[in-house]
Amino acid sequence: MQTSSSSTTDHSIIAATQAWIEKAVIGLNLCPFAKAVYVKQQIRYVVSAAQEVEALVTELEAELLALQAADPVKTDTTLIIIPDALNDFLDYNDFLTVADNLLEELELDGEIQIASFHPDYQFADTAADDIENYTNRSPYPILHLLREASIERAVDAFPEAEMIFEKNMQTLRKLGHEGWQKLDVTPKQR
Repeated sequence: MQTSSSSTTDHSIIAATQAWIEKAVIGLNLCPFAKAVYVKQQIRYVVSAAQEVEALVTELEAELLALQAADPVKTDTTLIIIPDALNDFLDYNDFLTVADNLLEELELDGEIQIASFHPDYQFADTAADDIENYTNRSPYPILHLLREASIERAVDAFPEAEMIFEKNMQTLRKLGHEGWQKLDVTPKQR
């Protein structure tokens, strides 16, 4: 496990995130590509100290550049976990535009992409409690920085990668809200 923090609170935030990855992302096979980087400990976990958007932009820029410079064998992907900002999903969703603009400014679009996860994630045209939203629900707001080259390799190796989204919807419909609750991937109050 790679981490950029050392406090007890940060460790508990990372542990909650790892439990979500193990039980939901890998356990439900929501992302068939996640297990390899998780097992190989190629995920960098960064607990953001940001409480304001400006500070988060600064942290995001540093992490984008760090991922670009890192050896992919050691760090293939980064999770920026944001416990103290963007807790409102609409604010978080608005921030994704800022994040994408930063990718373009740094000329990293096409090299790195940002996937989004949030405790209240909601796809367009869904109700807040629709189980399908849980494919992107995480214990904390998260910006997942992914290398495009890694995504391309994974998609090439995975037949029918375009069907992952629909398969995830079916998995969660079958699991239901009660099954999701049993996964116990929501962190306890800090």
